[in-house]
Amino acid sequence: MPIAGKAIKFGDNINTDVIIPGKYLELIDPEELGKHALEGLDPTFAQRAKEGVILVGGRNFGCGSSREQAPIALKAAGAKCVLAESFARIFYRNAINIGLPALECSGISEKTNENDSISINLKDGIVENHTKGITLKTSPMPEFIMNLLKEGGLIPHTRGLIGKK
Repeated sequence: MPIAGKAIKFGDNINTDVIIPGKYLELIDPEELGKHALEGLDPTFAQRAKEGVILVGGRNFGCGSSREQAPIALKAAGAKCVLAESFARIFYRNAINIGLPALECSGISEKTNENDSISINLKDGIVENHTKGITLKTSPMPEFIMNLLKEGGLIPHTRGLIGKK
């Protein structure tokens, strides 16, 4: 399951209130949430992310509240994957649950610039920065998480297990 795209880079401690501000939490349409993703940090993010991007963050990405809307907004905006030095645990789990790959990758924030061409092999845990010609290693995604991602997240996966369409 290879993923590729241009990097959009943010720093440390990007919290869920910044990812999707509280005033938008009443929105239930993921596409509408995506239009407002990270708008306080980068008003152009939703427009730039439309073609599909790799979000690169520093330490403690997704800290703050447990709002599931944060990874939903990122995915709906066009983020194909989030690579960060570290994640807040609840954000990480919420991202996987909604089908957005999230990988901790040591050194990613130092070795990636805005708009670098990045590809990720989730199965093998290989992150390639094609712009800089470097390869980084991350933990491979376990098979059960790969299945969740392929099926679009926890709810579609569970529906498949119990035979509901």
